[in-house]
Order: sequence, then structure tokens, then C-alpha cells
Amino acid sequence: MMESGVPVCHTCGEHVGLNVNGEPFVACHECNFPICKSCFEYDLKEGRKACLRCGSPYDENLLDDVEKATGDQSTMAAHLSKSQDVGIHARHISSVSTLDSEMTEDNGNPIWKNRVESWKEKKNKKKKPATTKVEREAEIPPEQQMEDKPAPDASQPLSTIIPIPKSRLAPYRTVIIMRLIILGLFFHYRVTNPVDSAFGLWLTSVICEIWFAFSWVLDQFPKWYPVNRETYIDRLSARYEREGEPNELAAVDFFVSTVDPLKEPPLITANTVLSILALDYPVDKVSCYISDDGAAMLTFESLVETADFARKWVPFCKKFSIEPRAPEFYFSQKIDYLKDKVQPSFVKERRAMKRDYEEYKIRINALVAKAQKTPEEGWTMQDGTPWPGNNPRDHPGMIQVFLGYSGARDIEGNELPRLVYVSREKRPGYQHHKKAGAENALVRVSAVLTNAPFILNLDCDHYVNNSKAVREAMCFLMDPQVGRDVCYVQFPQRFDGIDRSDRYANRNTVFFDVNMKGLDGIQGPVYVGTGCVFNRQALYGYGPPSMPSFPKSSSSSCSCCCPGKKEPKDPSELYRDAKREELDAAIFNLREIDNYDEYERSMLISQTSFEKTFGLSSVFIESTLMENGGVAESANPSTLIKEAIHVISCGYEEKTAWGKEIGWIYGSVTEDILTGFKMHCRGWRSIYCMPLRPAFKGSAPINLSDRLHQVLRWALGSVEIFLSRHCPLWYGFGGGRLKWLQRLAYINTIVYPFTSLPLIAYCSLPAICLLTGKFIIPTLSNLASVLFLGLFLSIIVTAVLELRWSGVSIEDLWRNEQFWVIGGVSAHLFAVFQGFLKMLAGIDTNFTVTAKAADDADFGELYIVKWTTLLIPPTTLLIVNMVGVVAGFSDALNKGYEAWGPLFGKVFFSFWVILHLYPFLKGLMGRQNRTPTIVVLWSVLLASVFSLVWVRINPFVSTADSTTVSQSCISIDC
Repeated sequence: MMESGVPVCHTCGEHVGLNVNGEPFVACHECNFPICKSCFEYDLKEGRKACLRCGSPYDENLLDDVEKATGDQSTMAAHLSKSQDVGIHARHISSVSTLDSEMTEDNGNPIWKNRVESWKEKKNKKKKPATTKVEREAEIPPEQQMEDKPAPDASQPLSTIIPIPKSRLAPYRTVIIMRLIILGLFFHYRVTNPVDSAFGLWLTSVICEIWFAFSWVLDQFPKWYPVNRETYIDRLSARYEREGEPNELAAVDFFVSTVDPLKEPPLITANTVLSILALDYPVDKVSCYISDDGAAMLTFESLVETADFARKWVPFCKKFSIEPRAPEFYFSQKIDYLKDKVQPSFVKERRAMKRDYEEYKIRINALVAKAQKTPEEGWTMQDGTPWPGNNPRDHPGMIQVFLGYSGARDIEGNELPRLVYVSREKRPGYQHHKKAGAENALVRVSAVLTNAPFILNLDCDHYVNNSKAVREAMCFLMDPQVGRDVCYVQFPQRFDGIDRSDRYANRNTVFFDVNMKGLDGIQGPVYVGTGCVFNRQALYGYGPPSMPSFPKSSSSSCSCCCPGKKEPKDPSELYRDAKREELDAAIFNLREIDNYDEYERSMLISQTSFEKTFGLSSVFIESTLMENGGVAESANPSTLIKEAIHVISCGYEEKTAWGKEIGWIYGSVTEDILTGFKMHCRGWRSIYCMPLRPAFKGSAPINLSDRLHQVLRWALGSVEIFLSRHCPLWYGFGGGRLKWLQRLAYINTIVYPFTSLPLIAYCSLPAICLLTGKFIIPTLSNLASVLFLGLFLSIIVTAVLELRWSGVSIEDLWRNEQFWVIGGVSAHLFAVFQGFLKMLAGIDTNFTVTAKAADDADFGELYIVKWTTLLIPPTTLLIVNMVGVVAGFSDALNKGYEAWGPLFGKVFFSFWVILHLYPFLKGLMGRQNRTPTIVVLWSVLLASVFSLVWVRINPFVSTADSTTVSQSCISIDC
């Protein structure tokens, strides 16, 4: 891992090496084009003394140094070549130490001594000049060289960035700037023209409008650099899957999390598992870990059946290239399944497989029916012993390997991917941290058993829809030029089973197709909790390899807004470097370990230092130092299972950095946002991958109540982050690794719930104006009319241009706008109060939902209305605005013709509220007007009281008005 800080040569793919000062070798100080010493020397021999990228001439002093060093390196080539084989395998075959290993006084556990020796060998390997490789190739006949060289595509990039055309992006940015200017002029007019007759209403509206403008800036400007990406899977295969050679694709560990099988049906989880096992990826590179955080015997037994069915399903999928490879969703497709299937046996085998799947479903459903009622004595396994997880809150850790060992093959005799059941230990008195804690337990278990360099986590209801999804991610993560600083590759979430109109914006199309593309052009998309491929080293808290290693002159390539400067470090830069080190969770900087002698290294990497961060497991700590993954060849399988049980014990994380600096971060119910934010603060970047065929698909709550509770959980997590030490408003500023547009995006993710307060006030203003006869805007002048018209036009044009470059439909944009209001006045409002009660007062308030059965077969859940307190605020707003419209028209009829002009503006704003809440009203009424009576009663009561109080008190009418009226009456009487 000490080499991870050295850039990779753009010509040959090898490390560029270090100069005499121990810093990465840089040939051109103008553009910092990465080229190794060997390729640099070859260019000099060919007579090229200028940079290949920018054409700038090389430094004369550098040319002299290289010419002097060439002779010395050539004399050492023969000596270094003898130790090459040892260095290559040093990281992968170092001995694994168990808990019973003996300790020594000098180096502690023998594992650390072996690690120091391996670093020494790798150091010697790294110093070996690449000229020896050129010399060896020169001895091979040209004909054989032509045969050994890979296909031309293998040397080309595995992905490319497709920028948005300037014809679409330039007008978009221009309108954003124009809208910003118009906003400034608009607020100048609003502040300088108060409404004296309704000063309170005017002041409230101005405060709300200023907050809306601030929210728009936070949401809009992170979309300044949207990009698209394209991958080349064929080049990936040409580079890492050559015929006659071992497959060099990186291994991937899949994490699937589930808790309650009665709420998360085992059949859905099983389909997710089957889609993973049938991936178009080398079987020895795939391992699937199922986290059962509820320790349910139903989940365990369903996996037994799933493992047995996988022996038939996996070869069927690979033989006929089935898509998708989740049987429930494949067999339910309403398409021509014979398309592109020319094998005569396909129809027969498909019919047989469908019959086998129906029988498999019957067995799973029988297990579910059996689990509906728990026996008084608890569940017992087939051998008569009690199920260890009978008490889901007090049970030992459990691990079972179903597939992936000798003898577990499919019906055609081929090897199957690994399938591992994991249920971490639970004991009273310990904090288990819900999903984040379960994911961290899987990180440790997988590191001990398989230790793949990459991790892909999925929710139990998100199946693999594209069998080549992992290859899509590898086009970024395994690209030497792109993948070195990538902490994760995020795929968009796509959903099945949503009604065509998408009434409650369940697809989140605007977020996934607009916002995430914008973030991809800055520092990368945020982590959204599922469908994400992680670099395991990033989860361990290490910083990116190249961030602190590049010279200062290369800083211009790392920033989108500040040019690089070739100046010595001043005190402020030294302070920034110190702050950067504070953001790294690693015990030491592995990239600088060459600066120490053997004794200092052995002290630096002492077992005590590692255990303070990673916990008391020498086997796991050994795995964290294997940058390319893999389990030590000397490992004993029985010992590994014992160690895996140890690392999922409930007390393992105590007094460690788990959940604080490494793994999934604790402190919020939206641990995904927090985890991605910490990685970006360390300097990592992420990538957004949108293949033509969606990589993963899942299910979303489509009825109103469940959707609001989902939004409530997300908003509550944002409020928790806002009140924590990881708040983007102040966390990570000293390190300077988080780009300012990326920080704006993260600030937007934590402050958006607070928009509910001005939003609910602003939605109440139209009704108040109609009931009191006052308005928030004075009589419009010509200038004011132009400003209002310009503001509305800029809003419309911005939306149109955004739709143009993103490809999102206008219906999706409108649904997103509607649910922004619906969620803002309900779920977001409750999240703000619940977050403050939880974080400041320690009161945990839960808004629970009681389930009902659906009567309708198609989209039956869409019409279910469940009682929840979240329904009251928007229902009240609807009733108040409807009452206000009626009152406004009645008042206008009584006052005559001159009252109809002011009425138009008030009614316009009131209808704006009603139109945005219309999907809520439609969902509340249901198909047969089956609204819970308590919701109607509370809403009508609150609306009536609210309306009567406002009419009686009339607080926004100036006292001067009533005085003037009384004086005029007195003068008339006189």
C-alpha cells in the first residue's frame, strides 16, 4: 500500500517512481503529465525533449540528473531481477496470525514482522528500473512479440466523459445568472416597498422568499458542471480477460441487508440473492453475504431453499443470457421472451424452469405461513437443537456458508459463487446502530473470509436488473487513470410497480437524472444507500492515493476554480496540510512509510496502534493491509470461521474507530449521506454510472402514508447530521479537499427539511389574505410588473433548459415540484421537530403506521390510506385555502366591481397551493372516499379555529387604520 501514493504512468501503466527527494517523479512541471522514469528515458533516447501533452520543454537540470542515474540503474538490474518474484507475492502470502500467536519484544506479533519484511521487498521491487523489461522484450523475436501483445482496445481508456453540448449548457448557465440578477432586483423592490396596512404579512412573506432563494442557490449551482459517462466493457475484457491467461478482474463482495422477514418478504430477498449468484462475472470473484439482523429462522431456511434452487437457475441464466436474472421479475415480464433466443431447446427448458420456480415459491410460502405463529418454546432446527436466534435481541453471532465450497456445484458441475449467511451477535446493553452496524459487521466478516477489494451493497428488495452491472463499475474502478481516487461508483435507483403517473414522485427522476449528473461533474454523486460499489480501502478510512503526493504545482488539476501556484509553502498551507492529516482515519500514512528505517517502521505499525482503530483481530488487521484484496494462502478455513465469529461480536467495536472514522458512519438514520460525505472530505471522488439498461431495480412505497414516512426518515437523518459534528456547514474546512460546489450540495442535503417552516407559512398566506382582505404586495408599478414577469419567466426558462440537457420529462418535473410541497408541509415539518427533540432533549418520538390490506389487485396499495399524524398539516392547509377562496369571492360580490382586481392576485396564490397539494388531496380521498374520519375531523377543526381566530384578531392590520376610521366616523357625526 506504500505505493498507492505514486501516480501511474499514462504510457505503460506502471508507477512513475520517486525522485531523489522521495516525491513522485514529475517530468513536466507545467501540466504534470504522469510518465515514469523508464518511458521518460526512452523519449530522451528517441530525441524527444518536450512534454507529449503540452509541448513544454523538459527542465535541463532534470535531463542531467536522469542521464547520470541511467548508468547506475543499469548495473543494478541483474541483482534486482532476482528478488522480483518475492516482491510480487509479498503482500498476498504473508502469514496470517491467530489470536494465539506468540508475542516478541522487538516487533510484537510476528505478523507485523512479516509485514515489515514484505514492505522491504516491495521497496526493492519498486526501485527496479523498467529498462530491464524493454531489454527482455528486445531478446524476443518480433513475431512472438506481435502474438503476445494484447488487442488494441486493451490499451485504451475503459470509460470516457461525454460533456453536455455547449449549445444546451451555455444558455442554461446564462439563464441561471440572469435569474440571480433578477432575484437581487426583486428583493430590492420587495424590501424597499413595504405594505404598511399589513406589515406582518409583508414581513413574513419577504422572509420566506429570501429563504426560498437561498434554497434555490444551494440546489441550482451544484448542477453547474453536469456530465454523462460512457463505459467500454469490451475493452475491460480485452485488458483483464485474455485467453489462455488467468482472469484478472477484481473480486467483489455483495452485501444484502434484511431485518424482519415478515415485513421484507423472503421471496423478494431470495430473488435479489439469485440475481447476484447469476451475474455475468467470474464465479470465483463473486461472494454474496446476507445480513440477517433479526436472527430469523425463516430467513435462514429460505436461504437453504434458495441455495438449492440456485443450482438450477444460475446455469439456465448463463446458458440463454437471461435478463433480468431475478426469476420473479423475469417470468412476470410482458414481452416476447423468444426474442433473440434461437436455441431450439430454450422453450422446453424455460417451461421446465418456470415449473421448478413455482415449486420453489410454494416451499418458500409454506415457510412463511409456518413462521406466522412462533411456538412457545421457540424454533428448533432439524437436528432438534434450539434456534440460536429465538431472542432477536440476545443471541450469539451466526455464520453459515451455503455455497462456494468444494462439492457445492450447479447441476452441470460448474462452480457457484459463495453464499454466506451472517447474523451478528446481539446482547442487551449494547448499541447496535441498526443498518450501519450490520454493514460494518459484514465489512469485517467479508474481510476475514474473502477480502475482495470492492464491495457492492444492495437493499434486500433491489435485485440486479443488468447482469453486466459489475463490469460497468469495474470500467471505472479498475482503470489505472480513473479509479485510483474513486471511493465508490453509484448507480441510479430505478423502481418497479409504480403507477404510470407516479403520483407521489416515487421514482425521484429529477434527483437521479438531474442533480446526480451535476454532482458527477464536480467531485461525484452522494451515496444513496444501495446500488453502490465501494473501494474497500476507502471504507477503512484511508485517504486517496494521489491527494497528498502530487507537488503543489499540480494543484490546478485538482480544483475547478483556483489555478495552481509554484510557490513555497506558507504557514497557512502548512496549517491546511495538518488539517488534511486530521481527516485521515488511518493510523499512519502508508504512502510515506519509505521515509522510516526498519526499526521505526516496526514501531509505527505496532499491533497496539492498529487495534485502537480496527479492533482486536490480527487476521482482520492483516486483511486491511492487502490493498488488492485476497486471503492469505496459509489461512486455515476453520480458523477463519472462528475469527469471523469474533469480529461480529457485539463488543468488538468498543473503543475503536468503527462508525466514527471507518466503515459506515454512525450518528444518523441516513448513514449513507454521512458515509459518503466523510469520504469526499478526505479527498476521494465518486462516479455516477448510468448504463442504458438499469443496473438495479427495487420496489418503492406507492401509497401516500408509506411515502410520507419514507420521506420523514430521510429528512430526520438530515436534521441529525445538521446537529452533529459532521455538519457540512463547518466540518472539513481546514483540509481543503471538499470542493465548494460539492459542499453546497451537501449543505443542501441537510438544510432542506428546514424549508418546511417558511413553506407552511407561505402556503398559509393566501388564505390569510383572502380572509382578512389584505395582501402581501402593494399596488404594482410598471417596474414592479416587469420584475415579477421576469422572475416568472426565468423560473420557467430555467426548468425548460434543465429538461433539455437532462432528458427528464415535464411531467416528472411537475410531480417532483408537487411532492416538494406535500413533503415539505408534512414529513419535513415533523422531521425538524422530531430531530430537535431527539438530539437536544433526548426524546425519541416515532410516528408509526398501521397497515391495512389492499382490495385492488393492480396498484391496490396506491389507494390505501393509513392513519398517521403526517396527514394533518397538509389537509388543514387545503381546507383553509378552500375556505379562503370561498370567503374571497363572497367578499368581492358584496363590495362590487372594484374588489375583483385585488381578488385575482390572492386567488392566484391560493390556487397555486391547491394545485401543488392536489395529489395529496387525491390520495387522501382514495378510490372510494375512504379517508379516516379522525383526519377529517382534526383538519376541519384546526382549519375552522384557525380561520375564526384570524378573522377575529386580524393581527396584520395596522392599528393606525382603525384609529383613522374611528376619527373619520367622529368627524362625520359632528
